[in-house]
Amino acid sequence: MRGSAQVQGKSKSTDEGRRSSSALRAPSPRERGEGRDIAIIGGGIIGICAAAFLAEAGLDVTVFDRTGICEETSSGNAAAFAFSDVLPLAHKGMIRQLPKWLADPLGPLSIPPAYLPKLLPWLIRFWRAGAPGKYEASLTAQAGMMKLAEAEWMDLLDRSGTRPMLREDGSLELYEGEAEFRASLSGWAARERFGIGFRHVEGKGLADLQPGLSPRFVKGTFVPGWKTVADPKLLGKAVWAYAQSKGARFEMARIDRIAADQDGPTLTLADGTSRQAGHIIIAAGAWSHLLARQLGDRIPLETERGYNTTLPTSAFDVRRQLIFSGHGFVITPLETGLRVGGAVELGGIERPPNFNRSKALLRKAREFLPGLDPSGGREWMGFRPSLPDSVPVVGKAARSRSVIYAFGHGHLGLTQAAATGRLIREFVLGQTSSVDLAPFSPQRF
Repeated sequence: MRGSAQVQGKSKSTDEGRRSSSALRAPSPRERGEGRDIAIIGGGIIGICAAAFLAEAGLDVTVFDRTGICEETSSGNAAAFAFSDVLPLAHKGMIRQLPKWLADPLGPLSIPPAYLPKLLPWLIRFWRAGAPGKYEASLTAQAGMMKLAEAEWMDLLDRSGTRPMLREDGSLELYEGEAEFRASLSGWAARERFGIGFRHVEGKGLADLQPGLSPRFVKGTFVPGWKTVADPKLLGKAVWAYAQSKGARFEMARIDRIAADQDGPTLTLADGTSRQAGHIIIAAGAWSHLLARQLGDRIPLETERGYNTTLPTSAFDVRRQLIFSGHGFVITPLETGLRVGGAVELGGIERPPNFNRSKALLRKAREFLPGLDPSGGREWMGFRPSLPDSVPVVGKAARSRSVIYAFGHGHLGLTQAAATGRLIREFVLGQTSSVDLAPFSPQRF
């Protein structure tokens, strides 16, 4: 099973994990007051960036994950630094297209019928998040987070020596007709208010940006500030190596329970041992809400199950990330292959993958890029932890100021990871926050 399964699945251990098991000893009262020992649950990109920021500040950091560093959901995403993607999902025309999409079991959005009753409360919240009265607040919150994310990522890439992995080729969003293009204009106008640059293209301008497109695409929007990375898994492991150089440790373990009392927060591992720390950061992706519930916080997290196929680099000469918004997927040229993926399956964390969805995306890619070689692909499915208002949870648990939540970034985990790391460090050190944290509060639900 893929995803940040910190709270279920078989536990593993390594020599490195055993060596670091004493790193989070039961601290003295003085140490608890200073909060120098930090436990991070989750070795995905959010946990990795949090570890880097905290280790840079001289804190004693240990990351716990059941499989390894950047081995699950963060390893297979679309590799985008989507800093211009400020529109919450409920405002992207998804509500309007929902009936059409749900009618197609292999379309951009699907819900297994058996899962619908469990999902219904989340869908109601999602529908309410699309109300006009909530639009401005969500948009402003995301725009502020994205501005911080871009600044923090660029600085972190420089500090960690990973900037050569950055690609600044922009993105190209494609439309099959005038109606689809016109429907996108309100969203571009909203982005323009926040200083996001773009230009609409057609004809030769479109062909120059991406030769070989199907003639069904009549217009596009080029976003020059959109960035991608050479490979998200390689980037995550490189940032972790930097965190390690600053003293961060890793322990391969599954976390069964979390508790907090007057003596501070405590983790219980699958092997029955426990760890106590000055602060615990919950960044376990799609499993995070299960741990939060143990502390009394009921956070409506659902799982966008995303699918992709990574083809050999020779499959097609894709110049930059191509976004097929009407079909809910993207094509990204990576150092390690050509990744075709996206779409959303709201089906929880227990159901087996339905790789017919990745095959359907690949069939569409062949139609949209005539000449694409679909052979030799590697299929993948990952869990995107999503909240109904598309805004992540970054804040303290209701019952313990020593437990910090950092999850629910949906399909923007890679994009917002460095900003989240910065905010977590500010929480731990008691510093003034870089953004207004009210929209990200765990208690907003």
